[in-house]
Amino acid sequence: MNDIAQIRPPVQACRLLDRLQQAGYDAYIVGGCVRDSLLGRIPDDWDICTSARPDEIEALFAGQRLMLKGKKHGTVAVVLDGRSWEITTFRQDGHYTDGRHPDCVRFVPCLREDLARRDFTVNAMAWSPKEGLIDLFGGQQDLQAGILRCVGDPAARFDEDALRILRAVRFAAQLGFRLDPATAEAALGARMSVRCVSVERIFTELDRLLEGFAAGTVLARYGHILAGALPEIEACIGCSQLGRWHCYDVWNHTAAAVGGLDTEGMDPRSARVLRWSVLLHDMAKPLCRTEDEDGTAHFPGHNQRGARLARQILQRLRAPVYLIDGVTALVAVHDSPLPQSEAEILEQLHQRGPLFWQRLCRLKLADLAAHANNEAVALRCREVREFAARMQHLADTACYTVSGLAITGSDLIAAGLTPGPLVGNTLEWLLRSVMQGILPNEREALLQAVRSRQLP
Repeated sequence: MNDIAQIRPPVQACRLLDRLQQAGYDAYIVGGCVRDSLLGRIPDDWDICTSARPDEIEALFAGQRLMLKGKKHGTVAVVLDGRSWEITTFRQDGHYTDGRHPDCVRFVPCLREDLARRDFTVNAMAWSPKEGLIDLFGGQQDLQAGILRCVGDPAARFDEDALRILRAVRFAAQLGFRLDPATAEAALGARMSVRCVSVERIFTELDRLLEGFAAGTVLARYGHILAGALPEIEACIGCSQLGRWHCYDVWNHTAAAVGGLDTEGMDPRSARVLRWSVLLHDMAKPLCRTEDEDGTAHFPGHNQRGARLARQILQRLRAPVYLIDGVTALVAVHDSPLPQSEAEILEQLHQRGPLFWQRLCRLKLADLAAHANNEAVALRCREVREFAARMQHLADTACYTVSGLAITGSDLIAAGLTPGPLVGNTLEWLLRSVMQGILPNEREALLQAVRSRQLP
């Protein structure tokens, strides 16, 4: 890796580095931005660390707008060109009484001491234009090998901050990396300590994990670790689904479904709803499992029970309301038959809207992609795709809402109807008649039907 060629901080970050260095302080780009640059990615943030103390940083940039919320922990944010840039003093963390936040921080003069406190070797590299890459713990080698390794003793790192356990798995999903054996073993041993972390932070890490391109592989590989955050996972691991439809246990099926989910072209909210729906869609199966004498497994009622469990989990994690409601609705029907006739499809479009059915089809296809590889499963996949195309055609061309009628309430009043509930009831009757194919969606035909109808 040619670090000089690959690490190109924005001009604002370079200005800050230069100002600090000209004033006699050591200053470096550090952390995730170095990692991402070496991987050929564009960093979201550029963090700077320095030997300058917070008061010295504040004095040096007194002519700029400053944000001092993090000053007591060593961070001063300098606002340049409308964007804040965090500058943090070299520091060591004190004891972690709560397993999440250091009781205190101690400012240190040495970059090595600052890097040694960081979570993973790939996040413990620094860079400056003059010195190039500073890699004291083998981060560059681990990047090349696709390994996530704790800096120092992994048990100590996880004891300091339990959130690092989830961060490890999340980084693995985002980067397509493996945990090195010692790090994985320590994470597994400390997994229950995750429960001391705020549920909001747990949700954020799981949410970002599911966004990772390697999420499916990582879920399958580190399910026992993740059970520290989602205890419901444990019962899914090893829960047999022996039968014609499945080739995996419940957890490996779930992981494969997450890996096979297609969210291309979906809006961000829909993509998020789908990722969580796939993760949770079969979480209730261990609670519903029955078994025939030959070992064939069945899961009666797992749709509805799964919907209740999904709601409980997401509420426990304090997820957004739209996510809770969206996931619950999908899980409740993810294994239910699709409507068949045009009238049935239009009725469902009327009740739920096309977005729900677009999401459900994506969920069903991800679910089926993680089933057994046989003709019965292939047939169901074709049926879902055919339904999706048919549903979308009707959503684009047919009338399934009152607003889509070729007639309005004003037209009905002009035709002699008394303003009030009668107008709304008549529009609903006309809509049902159009959806069922009894009437064409044409203005004159609808008016004639109203005139000839025995009105209540």
